[in-house]
Order: sequence, then C-alpha cells, then structure tokens
Amino acid sequence: MNREKVIFAFFIVLALTLNFGFVLGDLDNAAHHDVFELFAALVVSLICTVLKFGDRTHLGALMLATSLVADLQLIIAAGFWGYGEQIAAAGMTPRIMASVVSFAAGAAVANLISVILLVVETALIRR
Repeated sequence: MNREKVIFAFFIVLALTLNFGFVLGDLDNAAHHDVFELFAALVVSLICTVLKFGDRTHLGALMLATSLVADLQLIIAAGFWGYGEQIAAAGMTPRIMASVVSFAAGAAVANLISVILLVVETALIRR
C-alpha cells in the first residue's frame, strides 16, 4: 500500500465531506452554513494541493488541477463570505450567501472528481 496515496485519499475525502457539509442546507440561509466548516474545507483543500505537487503522472496532474480549482473556488467563497459579513452595508444577504454556497458546491464537485480519479488510478495500478 502506498502511504502517500493513503494520506492524499484521507485529505481529499475529508475536503469533500467538509464541502458537502457546508453546502447542505437552504441555499440562501446563512444560519444553515457554518463559516468554520468553509474555512476548514479551504485548509484541507490546500493541504491536498501541496500533497500533489510532486506527482509527475498524468493522473497526478489531473488531481492537482482539480485541487487547484477547488482551492480557487473556496478562496472566492471565503472572499464573498468576508465581504458579506464585514464590508457590505446590508450584511449577509441571501444573494451573497447563494454565491458563497455556489462556489463551495463547485469546490465539492472538483473534490469529487479528484476522488474518482484516485479510484481510477488505484484500479489501474492493481491490474
């Protein structure tokens, strides 16, 4: 068993579950979404990206790309959250919250693709 792949698999599944947990709930209701879960998903996603930097395979490059997409979307979601909470005069409006959840959902899809690629890579190695 490859320890590096197990560690990456742990972090990518953790990022996926944190993203999914954040997205679950009413799209525009801020009370249904925990900001700490969003930032935990961002930190775990960044860890996944760092773990994939040394992988020189084609599937490793695809997993790095999906991790970078997830990072970008989570950073944008966190930026929207910060804007809604700290800068916007009206506070966290349903429209801003919908944008945050939308970007976090996109990151969840990117992490799901990473998990699928990891399963494909594992299946190819066993052959």
